[in-house]
Amino acid sequence: MKYAFIFVYLVFIFTSCSGPSSQHADTGHHGEDIAVKTQLHYPQEKHLANIRQLTFGGDNAEAYFSFNDEMFVFQSNNPAWSLKCDQIFYTNIANANMGEEIPPMVSTGMGRTTCSYFMPGDSTIVYASTHMNDANCPPVPERREDGKYVWPIYRGYNIFVADLMGNIIDTLTNRMGYDAEATVSPMGDKIVFTSDRSGDLELYTMNIDGSDVKQITFELGYDGGAFFSADGTKLVFRSSRPKTPEEIKEYKDLLAEGLVMPTNMEIYVCDADGSNLKQVTHLGKANWAPYFTPSGDRIIFSSNHHSERGWQFNLFSIGVDGEGLEQITYDDTFDAFPMFSFDGKKLIFSSNRNNNGTHDTNIFIADWID
Repeated sequence: MKYAFIFVYLVFIFTSCSGPSSQHADTGHHGEDIAVKTQLHYPQEKHLANIRQLTFGGDNAEAYFSFNDEMFVFQSNNPAWSLKCDQIFYTNIANANMGEEIPPMVSTGMGRTTCSYFMPGDSTIVYASTHMNDANCPPVPERREDGKYVWPIYRGYNIFVADLMGNIIDTLTNRMGYDAEATVSPMGDKIVFTSDRSGDLELYTMNIDGSDVKQITFELGYDGGAFFSADGTKLVFRSSRPKTPEEIKEYKDLLAEGLVMPTNMEIYVCDADGSNLKQVTHLGKANWAPYFTPSGDRIIFSSNHHSERGWQFNLFSIGVDGEGLEQITYDDTFDAFPMFSFDGKKLIFSSNRNNNGTHDTNIFIADWID
C-alpha cells in the first residue's frame, strides 16, 4: 500500500477510532525526496518530555492505554510481522521491546481490524474486524480518476471482545454493515461506536455487554472517532457534515459506494446521550482524532489546517469552548492519535518522526507537562 508519493496512515479511523483502519492521507510530497528523520523531540514541544519510541517499522496507530496504565493496545500492518493488513496487538509498556520481538496478537489474523480498546479489568479487548464476512483483507480503493481522496467504509465490520490470548469471547454486533470505532467509557459501563445502520454514519452507545443500543447523533455526515470524558458524561468526536446541495450529493453518492471523503472535518462535543451538541473547531481542512486533556476543559486533536498544501498533520489543543488554540507537536509530516493515560501523566501518539527516511508511522510515549 505504498505509492510513488508519500501517504501517511491515518487509520482514523477516523476509524478514529479515529478512521477506517489503515487509511492514508495524501501528504502532497508527490515525487519529492524524503529527508532522513532521526529526531525524537522538537524544541517547541514544551508539553512533552522523555519521549520514547515503542514500535519500529510498518504503520502503527491507534494506541490506547489499559485502565491501569501499564499496557496499551494498537493496530499494526508491520510487514516484518508477516501482516497483509491491520491486526490488533498489545504490550506491556515498561517491558516493550518491539524492535526485536513481536508482541502478542489479539485479533484472529483474518480480515482487517481497527479501533481496539481495553475493557474494564484489562483482561479483555474490544475491537472491530471484517473476518466474519471474509477471511481475506478487503481491497483498498484505487486512486480515483477525479483525484479525490477517499476512505473505504467496509461493510462487514463487526465489534468483538477477545481475551489477551486472542480468543473471541463475545460478539457485540452481528450484521452486514459498518459497526466499528468502539471506545469504552472510563466508568466502565458504556461503549460508543459508529454505525451505518440508519443509512448514515452516526454515533451510537451501548452497554458494555452490547445491550441497549441507542443512536445519539442524527445529522447527515460522518460522525466518528468518539471518546468519553474522564467522568463518562461527555463525548468528543470528529465529523464531516456536508451543508451545500453539492456537498450533500457528493457525500451521499460516495457513501452509496462505501466511501467517504475525509478532507473536511471538525471537532464536536456533546453529552453522553447526544444532547448539548456543540461544534468546537472551525478551522477548515481535516481536524480529527480528538481526546480530552487531563484537565477536561481542553481537547487535543490532529489537524492539517496550518499546512498550506494539506499534508502536514500536527497535534493541537483547544478549549472545549473553542478558544485558546495551541500547537503541541512539530513533526514536519504526521502526528496523530493522541491518548492520555488515565492518571493524566503520559501521552501516547503516532508519528512519522525518527523513521530514518522511510514511510513508517510509529508509536511514541511521552511525559505530559501542563
